[in-house]
Amino acid sequence: MIITNSLGILGQFYFKIKKSFKSIYKNSNFYEKKISKTFDIGFEYKPSPHLLSSIIKYQNKKYKIEDFAIESIWQNNLSTKEYEKLNNFFWFFSLDLKSSKKTTQIVIKNWISNNSKYQKKSWEFDLTAKRIISWLSNHQITYEDSDQEYRSTFDHMIQKQTNHLLNEIKNSTEVENKMIGCAAIILTGLAYKNHKQYLDNGLNLLRKIIKSSIDNQGFPKSRNIRQLIFYLKYFIIIREWFKESQSLIPEYINETIYYLGSSYAFIWQNIKQDIFFNGNYSSENTEFDQYLKRFGYTFKNQINELGGYAILKNKKIILAADIGSSPSKIFSNDYQAGALSFEIFSNNKKLISNSGYYPNINNKFNKLSRSTALHCALTIEDYSSCNFIKHQKNLIVDKGLKVSKKNVVFENNYWKISSTHDGYLIKFGAIYEREIEFYPEQMKFVGYDKLFRKNSNKEIKFDIRFHLDPNSKVMKTQDNKSILIELEQEGWKFSCDNFDINIDNGLYFGNKNLYKENQNIFISGMNNEKEQLIKWEISKL
Repeated sequence: MIITNSLGILGQFYFKIKKSFKSIYKNSNFYEKKISKTFDIGFEYKPSPHLLSSIIKYQNKKYKIEDFAIESIWQNNLSTKEYEKLNNFFWFFSLDLKSSKKTTQIVIKNWISNNSKYQKKSWEFDLTAKRIISWLSNHQITYEDSDQEYRSTFDHMIQKQTNHLLNEIKNSTEVENKMIGCAAIILTGLAYKNHKQYLDNGLNLLRKIIKSSIDNQGFPKSRNIRQLIFYLKYFIIIREWFKESQSLIPEYINETIYYLGSSYAFIWQNIKQDIFFNGNYSSENTEFDQYLKRFGYTFKNQINELGGYAILKNKKIILAADIGSSPSKIFSNDYQAGALSFEIFSNNKKLISNSGYYPNINNKFNKLSRSTALHCALTIEDYSSCNFIKHQKNLIVDKGLKVSKKNVVFENNYWKISSTHDGYLIKFGAIYEREIEFYPEQMKFVGYDKLFRKNSNKEIKFDIRFHLDPNSKVMKTQDNKSILIELEQEGWKFSCDNFDINIDNGLYFGNKNLYKENQNIFISGMNNEKEQLIKWEISKL
């Protein structure tokens, strides 16, 4: 134990020293000279700003650059969020194109004057990448009708910032930031065609991202639905840049878009509903669908299982379940311990719902929303099926779980999803198995939750929760054996004959960084047997 603690302290000391040396180096003249090696080449390809409409939230009201207080716009007393928004320059996309080009270019000159050399705060990796994309994409106001001196300064700063990205991308721990940085490097390579270094490096980095972060079926290794859509958006943007610049589109970009698009069709387009697994919450995917239609992208996928998820549906019912293992540590930043949890939609209304995800890592709700108890699954002694540890500012999986014995049946009159996981094996010596059947003609779901233990000498407490949409109303029947669920104009009955069932209050994180109160049905009991079966039913009235 003493040796382990000593190694941990030495490791922390080493990383602090390494971080300190990196900081000294990046603020040195050596680093300044390194990233200042640019080329006297012209800005040729001018990307259309509308290609970015899938990632930019355009304001309905367009602003003029004159509306901003130019003298005080770079003041220091800004919140972190305001500072980031200002320095990534994505607010340029909300400027009226009739805005003064001269004034806009003065804003850029002011920024360069204050930030021409590397500064940790204003040269953060993601800020720099977004700034490059914005400056180049808004060329109509940032570049056109400028004098030669300004253009030379602009070209130099674009390349200098791109050199910084190339130097730092290997140190970026956020996969999303790597993707944005890679896109910025590629755009610089396309915009400044006479120098192939940026394009070649950017494409090599893109191949590494594909290989390291996306599985063979075109699903992110994080199993994160939002990350899947993020990747698809950026790959399409990159492809459209190639297409618009009349450059040859690498075949692996087309192939990656095909597989990501197939996954997107499976997880969203086939059902047009948000399923709350693995960091997901209510989306604006319908806007992205319009973007895809506008640019001529059509995706199809008719399978029932992909990326560790099973989705079965007919015209009235959708049954979705998480039957995938937890991702590895490096891909678990947003993972929620909801293995074997499920959701049910009836006539486009969510009958059974996981609680959603609270993405703000600085809020206590983030940790809460990642627990198994906030999912429609079984917990033992109030422990989650995965253990999380703090890494930098985020939580990552420490001890994960494996899902096995997956079985998905989809027939006209009978559906079944079943699997097991070992998340409770080490702590409680228990394997958890879940089987959910659906009988379409009877409109009835039958669930079997099973616990298998090698030794049952110690009694353990288990709970199974079924979270409901905040709009649902519930009432327990007089015999205490059933609970009635009212969802708008529909009535459903939940029953479990052999165990206590009750109604509890909870929290719903279905909307980004917001919460509502909701209710959940829960089954509770004690286990002291080697094999425990808990059967429950949900039937339409």
